[in-house]
Amino acid sequence: MTNFGIKEKVFVFSEKVVSNLQRSSWIRAMFEEGTRLTQIYGEANVFDFSLGNPYAEPPHEVVQSLKKYISGDIKGVHRYMSNAGYPEVRTRIAESLQQESGIPLSAEHVVMTVGAAGGLNVVLKSILNPQEEVILFAPYFVEYNFYIDNHGGKVVIVPPDTTSFEPNLAALKDLITPKTKAIMINTPNNPTGVLYSRETLEDMARILRQKEEEFGTCIFVLSDQPYAEIIFDAHKMPSLLSIFDHAIIVNSFSKSLGLAGERIGFIALSSKIKDVEVLANALSFCNRTLGFVNAPGLFQKVVGDTLQAKVNVEDYQKKRDFFYDNLTRIGFQCIKPQGAFYLFPKALIEDDIEFVKRAVTYNLLLVPGTGFCCPGYFRISYCVSMNTIVNSIPAFEKLALEFQ
Repeated sequence: MTNFGIKEKVFVFSEKVVSNLQRSSWIRAMFEEGTRLTQIYGEANVFDFSLGNPYAEPPHEVVQSLKKYISGDIKGVHRYMSNAGYPEVRTRIAESLQQESGIPLSAEHVVMTVGAAGGLNVVLKSILNPQEEVILFAPYFVEYNFYIDNHGGKVVIVPPDTTSFEPNLAALKDLITPKTKAIMINTPNNPTGVLYSRETLEDMARILRQKEEEFGTCIFVLSDQPYAEIIFDAHKMPSLLSIFDHAIIVNSFSKSLGLAGERIGFIALSSKIKDVEVLANALSFCNRTLGFVNAPGLFQKVVGDTLQAKVNVEDYQKKRDFFYDNLTRIGFQCIKPQGAFYLFPKALIEDDIEFVKRAVTYNLLLVPGTGFCCPGYFRISYCVSMNTIVNSIPAFEKLALEFQ
C-alpha cells in the first residue's frame, strides 16, 4: 500500500490504482490540456481533437421523447424496475437485432446498462475466472485494459496489421490458448475508423471454431460497437450475431444518438450461446452487485422510443472528407475511415509522443498512437465544429513543415 500524509491525516490508496492513474488514458490527459490552453488563448484559437465527445445535439425524436416523459402525466418513470431493465425496451432492442441478424432473440437476451463501459464491466465480471485471457486487437481503446484487470483477467494483445488496420488473423491463431475466454472486437474501430469486413470476421469465426474444438473451450466474442450507426459511403455493418456462435453485443447510444453524458446502453446475448439463460441471469446479478443496480430509467424509455433515430451521419462524412483530403495533401499518410469519427494518421516522426507534444505548440490537441497500443501514429477526433477543422489546417501545415 502507498501512504500519502496530508495535513497530518493519512490517506491510504491502492498501489494498483495509483499505478493505473500514472498510465491512464492519453485521451483524457490531452483533453485536460486542451481545457488549459483554451483558458489562455480562447476557444477559437485552440484545436482540440482529443476526446470522442459528440458535438451535434441529439436528434429531434430524442428531445420530443424526453419532453413526453418529463412534461407529461406518465406515472412510474422514476421508480426501480428489473435489474435487467424495462421489458418493453429490451423487447424492442431484441426485435431490432433479430431483424438485422436473423438470430431469434427476446427480451431475456437483453440487459440495459450504464453505457457501454458499464456493459463491458458487467460482461467481464460475469464470464471471467482469475487469469483467464481476453484478446484485444491493436490499436484499441486503452480503457479495455482496466476493465479486464477489474475482474481478474489477463490482457493478450494482437499486434496491428498497419497496412489495413483489420484484425491480424495470422497473429491471432498463435495467441489463442486454453485460457482464452473472450476476444474483444471494436468496429467501426476507435481509433482508426476502420470497419471490419464481413470476410475478415467470417475468417475469424472459423479460427475460433477450430480452436474451441482443439481445446474443448468456449470463446466469447465481445463486440463493443457504439459506432455501429456511424458508417460512410454506403458500407454496411456486418451482424456479429449472425457470424459468431458465442457473440455478445455491447452497445451504447452515446454516439448514435449523441447521449454520451446520459450513460445508457445495453448487452445483447446470442441465443446460440449454451446455457444462455444462466449467463443472462449472471449479467443481471452483476449489474446489481457492481453498483449500477439498473440503467437510468428515464433514458431507457427514451431510447426505447427512438431506436430508429440517429445523428447526422452525412455531417460526419463531410468532416471526414475535408480533413482526410487536406491532411493527405499536406503529406500525412492515413487510411480513409469507413465509420466512427476518427482519423489515425502516421506521425511524421517515429516518436508519436514527441510528435503530439510538438503539435501542442500549435494549439493542436491530438492523442498519440501509443495510447492505443500502436506507436508511430496519432488519433484525431473530428466530432467537433466544421469551423474548428477548417481553421486548424494552417496549424497542421506549420507542424508538417517542421519535419520536412
